[in-house]
Amino acid sequence: MSGYYNGKRAKGNFDPARADSFNVSRSKIDLFLECPRCFYLDRRLGVARPPGFPFSLNSAVDALLKKEFDIHRAKKNSHPLMERYNIKAVPFEHSDIDKWRNNLVGIRFLYKPANLLVFGAVDDVWVNPKGELHVVDYKATSKDTEVNLDAEWQDGYKRQVEVYQWLFRQNGFKVSDTAYFVYANGRRDRRAFDGRLEFDVTVIPYKGDDAWVPETLRNIRKTLVSEDIPEAGEACDYCLYRRDAGEALKEAILKKRAPAAVGATRVGRGNNNNELKTQKLF
Repeated sequence: MSGYYNGKRAKGNFDPARADSFNVSRSKIDLFLECPRCFYLDRRLGVARPPGFPFSLNSAVDALLKKEFDIHRAKKNSHPLMERYNIKAVPFEHSDIDKWRNNLVGIRFLYKPANLLVFGAVDDVWVNPKGELHVVDYKATSKDTEVNLDAEWQDGYKRQVEVYQWLFRQNGFKVSDTAYFVYANGRRDRRAFDGRLEFDVTVIPYKGDDAWVPETLRNIRKTLVSEDIPEAGEACDYCLYRRDAGEALKEAILKKRAPAAVGATRVGRGNNNNELKTQKLF
């Protein structure tokens, strides 16, 4: 087993018999929308998708941007990017800013109708002269074309900031519908690397709408308490792989030997000639 995949969990899974609230992160909300079956496998049955390897360069850009904006937070003035894009705001100074940006803590709210404790770690928060908060998310990429939010796969980015907007509103803050993506695009047009990577940094505004969040949380609750395994997402490669791999393994094993039992097939004899060994399909 690799150092990234930990196998089936015995703890931290949803238990319908328990009355206490259940933690659901922003990323798990997005997983539910992408594929209810993968969400159920993860949160109810304890089998999560194998995680991807960490993007170290992206994490470095994220950390440096936070340090840079923190300088202006301490000075209570605008970052040059804000001035370039005519954004009337400054980085928001609050005693909980480090908690909100901590992946293990984040900003939290107990949504009682679904008994779910929702949380998420925001990259940054700005505040405008009206006292409204702007949710800010940092992104890093490297592409030859201009960065935007037009790709279908970027819908997850939009839902991400909408969950954050909802969380801040539930915590009593006045929140603007406009969120900002600070996009760092690594340049490929330099003649040589020379030990450094240069970025073009763009700020993209996005008008969010968090109206979908409460209903989604209620649907998550219904899914978690149900004994019925939900359908797979239409575009879920993980479920498609599990299906195809399962069918291929079953076909190969049953082709080799007639099945000795449901879910197993005889593949040979043990130390005792009268004892048949079985091979599981999964």
